[in-house]
Amino acid sequence: KNPRRSVKKHIDLRRSKKGTQGIIMNVGIKSLSGILPKYHTEGSAGLDVRAYIEDEICIKRGKISMVHTGLFFDIPKGFEIQVRARSGLASKHGIGLANGVGTIDSDYTGELIIPLINLGEKDYVVKNNDRIAQILLARCERINWQEREEIDKGEGRQDQGFGHTGIE
Repeated sequence: KNPRRSVKKHIDLRRSKKGTQGIIMNVGIKSLSGILPKYHTEGSAGLDVRAYIEDEICIKRGKISMVHTGLFFDIPKGFEIQVRARSGLASKHGIGLANGVGTIDSDYTGELIIPLINLGEKDYVVKNNDRIAQILLARCERINWQEREEIDKGEGRQDQGFGHTGIE
């Protein structure tokens, strides 16, 4: 079975307003609220995801809360949905994702639940319908390991890290 063939049924090529070719993936979704994640500007890379909660959630300083979204996805094989923090929540309130960047695998069918962490100075209240994270669809390549005795240290490659090139 050709894995690319199964992906083709999800791809929709369309012309953007500027006349350039863009790729739009069809991804199945179930939303308990009836509100779908959406791009808020023409240039947005991520789609905003909203909280789907009955009662407000107060995230205390230094604590993590699991926030429901009411969203379920049918992600094409060979792809993932990445979950990322919203920059405004992070920079203004210290609210981020407890796991940094989340991955929703194509074989996961449960609800998207966002682990928000409060790294700010004040408690933060999440209300129903608040935009709490953003998601992106990304292709996932599979790895076929090639074991070696030595790693190629050809031109430009090195084993130093953690700021070895400085800040200037």
